[in-house]
Amino acid sequence: MAEILASTLLQTTWIEALAVIFGIVYVILAAYQNNWCWLAAIINVSLYIYICYTAKLYSETGLQVFYLATAFYGWWQWTKKSTENKSIVITTLDLKKHALTILLGISITLPFYFITKNYTDAALPFSDALVTAFSLIATFMVTKKILENWIYWIVIDSLAIYIYLNRGLQLTAVLYFIYVIIAVAGFINWRKEFLRLKA
Repeated sequence: MAEILASTLLQTTWIEALAVIFGIVYVILAAYQNNWCWLAAIINVSLYIYICYTAKLYSETGLQVFYLATAFYGWWQWTKKSTENKSIVITTLDLKKHALTILLGISITLPFYFITKNYTDAALPFSDALVTAFSLIATFMVTKKILENWIYWIVIDSLAIYIYLNRGLQLTAVLYFIYVIIAVAGFINWRKEFLRLKA
């Protein structure tokens, strides 16, 4: 039994390490608006579907499945525009749209929380549901190149650090700390581009 457990932990550690590498590659490439970010995302997310499921983070598992679909959509969206010689222009949201976005995030959080708390053995059901709901929204914002996606990611990733530390996934917690740093850099980089095009 001890040997099986040790083997499982070793396997999970290697899978987690590989997922971390591809996660970092994805965010860096996205920060520089490189289309290949989506391929890195597909690999990263596929690995995290397994990781989150085995950690009993069921909302996060569902989120990873959504990420997988979104990665294919994002790749298609960004490369389609490239082949048409039209790049997706970075846009921004006004305060009213942000308020509606936050309201939408809360509206998605509550049913996720209710289901996972009452019908599963999920760990941290509210935090897990909150991160899942707002990650859905922020991921869509990335595919549309909405500048503020990076601000949402800074908040989301900060909460995710707590979740993964709580579940003993230290490498993933480190990954999300790196995500926060890259999200700051991504916001700065995209904002420069946005202001340049606006001028």
